[in-house]
Amino acid sequence: MDTQIAPDTGTAPARNDRSRVLRAFNLSLGFVLLLVAIFALQSSGWDWRAWSVAPLESHGLLGLLGAPLLHGSIEHLGANAVALLILGTLAGSVYPQATLRALPLLWIGSGLGAWLLGDIGSHHLGASGVTHGLMFLVFVLGLLRRDRQAIAASMIGFLFYGSMLITILPHEPGVSWQSHMGGAAAGLIAALMFRHADPMAPRKRYSWEDEEEEDVQPLADNELEPPAPGRVPVLWQPREGRDYDVVVPLRRRDPDSPQ
Repeated sequence: MDTQIAPDTGTAPARNDRSRVLRAFNLSLGFVLLLVAIFALQSSGWDWRAWSVAPLESHGLLGLLGAPLLHGSIEHLGANAVALLILGTLAGSVYPQATLRALPLLWIGSGLGAWLLGDIGSHHLGASGVTHGLMFLVFVLGLLRRDRQAIAASMIGFLFYGSMLITILPHEPGVSWQSHMGGAAAGLIAALMFRHADPMAPRKRYSWEDEEEEDVQPLADNELEPPAPGRVPVLWQPREGRDYDVVVPLRRRDPDSPQ
């Protein structure tokens, strides 16, 4: 006799969530490994300055594409690598479609901020502008969507990297706050543009909500409409032959009379 086992639908959402987190982590890790390989190429003597952002210079526009791949030191690379793993995994798992569409905007926006606002003669490089864009993307999407997953992701991102709200302003010499500001602005714009790219998570429904709906009877379409004048019942009819237009005089009360 053939038997059929019903699928375990209760664990399917959990499996999907784990697969999304794992996929987002693997993609973030792959990008970090690419940054490590390029940094090794820089350390070998490769002249990277042509691929960095040179503010207000026409040749510096090439850095809009190459600057996020370059880093000035191992400490610089390490800080950005950890931020990319955390924020990339968070954004990619909760908002896979919005993150995929926002990444080109964050990439170009971080370099464009450095090119427009940076000092002439300086060179800007690093993926910190992209990390700021991811942070602002996750944070603003939580404010806009306000479902459980969005709020949780926003709080986690703010817990780890809430200080990025401050580092978009000048605070330390040698740190490109201009690229931070450009990435943050791009993250804000991307959140507004792609806030509906991912479907909202289904809201858990409780039994007492169904009970309340059963107790409430639906109203008819014309139940709230006033009846026609001819259908309004008359509550009082005057008797024929009587004059009701009578003025009743009111006598002034004597103040000395007993109450």
